[in-house]
Formats: sequence, structure tokens, C-alpha cells
Amino acid sequence: MKVLVTAATGTVGAHVVHALQERGVPVRAFVRDRGRAAARLGPGVELVAGDFADRGSLDRALHGVQRLYLACGNVPGQLAHERRVIDAARAAGVERVVKLSGPSVAPSLLFERWHAELERELHDSGLPAVVLRPSSFMTNLLASAEAVAQTGRLFAPAGGAVISFVDPRDVGEAAAAALTARDRPAGVQALTGPEALSFAQVAHELSVATGRRVEYVDIPGEAALEALTGAGLPPAVAEFVVGMFAAQRAGAMAHMTDAVERLTGRPPRPFAQFAREHAATFGGAAVAAA
Repeated sequence: MKVLVTAATGTVGAHVVHALQERGVPVRAFVRDRGRAAARLGPGVELVAGDFADRGSLDRALHGVQRLYLACGNVPGQLAHERRVIDAARAAGVERVVKLSGPSVAPSLLFERWHAELERELHDSGLPAVVLRPSSFMTNLLASAEAVAQTGRLFAPAGGAVISFVDPRDVGEAAAAALTARDRPAGVQALTGPEALSFAQVAHELSVATGRRVEYVDIPGEAALEALTGAGLPPAVAEFVVGMFAAQRAGAMAHMTDAVERLTGRPPRPFAQFAREHAATFGGAAVAAA
């Protein structure tokens, strides 16, 4: 069995590649920049350069492949990109597709609508498929790391929302398990961490990990939108981020599942572990001493 991993240098893709390698499964990574991919993924990975917009490069990458990990960043061409991959996979006779989707928490949100459309198209294609719907990634909090390190404050329009943050490594390992399992897992898998935390609790865990006080500061959605666009984020992306926080405040990510453990055979990583591993980034002792 050979697996093609798209978005192989992304937040989850690199972990899918490494998890497949650990299972002894031949991996082919579909990448745009060979040099960047080689540095990110390390040795032992077959790299195929191409572009989602180039059907020919997709056909070449899928030649001789039995299973496919499908992912794409939330970019303007995402719908067309993933549709093109689905068509190419069907033409290549791929036996199983594992698609990284969104958490499916608010159909009114742009990227969630896109994922819903792509899930339907994948289903209609007739390809045997598994859809992964991860909760909010723990790594999303790294966007706040500089502010936390400089001010000791974690700013977010989260109110009292509780969120079942999931480590991208767990998502990657779950994807590898879904790709390689003898029997295809159920069609939709909601992936979460082992606990649902408020941002106040996240700040507490960061305080413990860094050895310095971190305070959560709730901010209005309008202020968050202005800050995000002021930092250069495209308006559509900034609106999505603020909309996702609104969905979280409404309880959209408070649920927890056992999907990671069912797929991988071990429980998901807790946020406290993630906080310890990234303590220096959030202003822990290593940064303070630098």
C-alpha cells in the first residue's frame, strides 16, 4: 500500500507523514517546494512536486497510490483544488480517501460551508472515504504567544466558552490510523482533546508551564476583528476567526469524543502537555533568560 499525502508540510500533514512512516507505510508527499518539504519532513519520504491547480501533476502524484490523505488550506481556490483532487483520485482508482475537514460548528461560516460542500462531493464521488472533523487546534494558540510573552495576557473574544482543544499530532496519528486500518472506520470522525477548557483555564495552564502569571482578557468581537484586520489578515479570514469564537461561546466545541483513542489506541494529549512543550514560546524561562 502507498499513501499520497497532500498539504504534506501543513499543520496536520507533516504529522500524517511521520505517523505513516512509523507504521512502515510507503509515503508520497505532494508538495510545492521540494526544498522546504525536505527540511520539514526529513529523509525517507518520496516527494512529488505539483500544484492543486495542475491536474497533470495530480495524476502523476496519484499514479500507483492506493490511499489518499486530502487536505488544503483555507484559500480562495480551496473548493476548486479539492474538487480537482477528488476527480483525479476517482480516475486513479484510489481505494480510500481520508479528508481533513472543519469542525462543522456553524454552517454560516465561510470555510465551514466550503468543507460541507466538499464533504458532499466526496460522498457523491463514490470513493470510500473517512472525514475527520477536528476541534480547535492547540497550535492556534501560538498566534497569541508573542502577546503572552510580552504582556502576560491572553487576549481573545471567547467569553466563558469551553473548548475541547486537540493537538494536531493526535489528528495526524488518527488520520494515519484511518488510512491504514484493515476495515475502513465510520464515515465521520469528530476529533477532540481529552478535556474542554475555558480560556481562563488555558491561561492557568500557561502560567503553570511558564512559571509566570498569565491572565486571560476577554475582548469584544468588534475589537478582535479590528485587531486582526489591522494586523494584515484578509477581512474574510478575520470574520471567520471572530465568527468561530462566537460559535465557541455558544458551546459548539464544548463536546468531547473518544475518536482519537478509538483510532490510535491511546488517549489524546492534554493541553498541559502542549503548554509545557511550548513554554518558552509563551515567555517561559528559556525566553526570559535569552
